[in-house]
Amino acid sequence: MSFHARLLSQTADARMGLLGTPIIQGCLRGEVSLPSYLAFLREAYHHVRHTVPLLRACKSALQERNLWLQGPLDEYIEEEQGHDEWILNDIRACGGDADAVRNGPPGHATEVMVAYAYDTIARRNPLGFFGMVHVLEGTSVSLALLAADQIQKPLQLPDAAFSYLRSHGTLDQEHTAHFELLMDRIENPQDQDDILHAARAFFRLYGDVFRSLPLPNAAVQAAAAGAAA
Repeated sequence: MSFHARLLSQTADARMGLLGTPIIQGCLRGEVSLPSYLAFLREAYHHVRHTVPLLRACKSALQERNLWLQGPLDEYIEEEQGHDEWILNDIRACGGDADAVRNGPPGHATEVMVAYAYDTIARRNPLGFFGMVHVLEGTSVSLALLAADQIQKPLQLPDAAFSYLRSHGTLDQEHTAHFELLMDRIENPQDQDDILHAARAFFRLYGDVFRSLPLPNAAVQAAAAGAAA
């Protein structure tokens, strides 16, 4: 079994835990609200703005056996530049206050996830950052384009409000193919185990970000009805 196949297999349950969060399942049923979408964009901004710094930190911390990753990391850095600004533009297109998001703090779950990423690079193994890449890009491929359609139609938002979701749904399809090739070149057992460990952790941490978002009223009412029953 290739390492990428092993990564998919041994994180499948953690991935289902993320995809099973109430707000994601509600979105797939068409239960959406503008406050929920704006809250998602706020948290997305506060972790996406760290993508390039994290990639640079990962590159700087590479061990000698992994210096071959410098080139691919440079490519990632170039491609990820400015994506946080896309999110702020989406917020503006929704009528939200992009400056307040830029200058405000992240939610606790987002702050913890970002801190864990920096800590993984600095203290454990810089290649653990690829566990975060696996979680974020894999989730985008499976959900981003569908979620954008599910949110846009009932809320009647303009196309300009979905540059982040739609661009990432498309871009990350390309990234995941490249990611698979990179992962299958990683042969050191400790590197593999550290990426697996980080991926499982990031599925849980990213799930916590979604669990922290306000549920649309329909989802709140359904949850309350279920609890009462």
